[in-house]
Amino acid sequence: MNKFLSPMSVLLLACITVTSSYAQELKGDDKAGEKKIAMCVGCHGIKGYQSSFPEVYKVPMISGQGAKYIASALSAYKKGDRKHPTMRGIAAGLSDQDIADVAAYYEAHDKMPAAPTPGPAAAGSAPVAALLQKGNCVSCHGVNFSQPIDPTYPKIAGQHGDYLFVALKSYKSEGKALWGRGNPIMGGVAKQFSNAELKELANYVSSLPGVLKTLPQAKFK
Repeated sequence: MNKFLSPMSVLLLACITVTSSYAQELKGDDKAGEKKIAMCVGCHGIKGYQSSFPEVYKVPMISGQGAKYIASALSAYKKGDRKHPTMRGIAAGLSDQDIADVAAYYEAHDKMPAAPTPGPAAAGSAPVAALLQKGNCVSCHGVNFSQPIDPTYPKIAGQHGDYLFVALKSYKSEGKALWGRGNPIMGGVAKQFSNAELKELANYVSSLPGVLKTLPQAKFK
């Protein structure tokens, strides 16, 4: 091991290499993806729509999210690394090309309409700043939380706070048949914090300006 790299840094580099290599295998077609989102729009295409499992929270905004992150997340549901039953069922019915096309479709929303790239995130309270430093969140998600260092990581600025809180807690879950996320980096980060601290982090990130949005189809407007 390089004496200048910490174990967490080595793990981070390894995960970037693995996830990036997958994301580069297929090229998505956003036009093709538009014909494959029937199972997506019923939740992600309705503003304010809430999930009820494992607790009530707003489903995440995915319009404008990075394609490689969406592909990585859907693949994780398909493989079982993410265990939400509904999302696992949907992802299981998608081919790798379907996943790439759907991901390209939602990434294309980043340009409809064009959103200015937020500047560096505004400083939070002193306790929040300490939590951010402890988790080293900007090292992966970027100084404005909208420009992650690797495209398989999500943009999170402005995302629904209740969703972010549930997602962060899910990385702390182990051995659950229907609930939890297996990710060594996020698992290591999330387990440093109490649920109350995770909620503080989620609320802060949610308050930041971001590029994510919900774009309903005409039939849902």
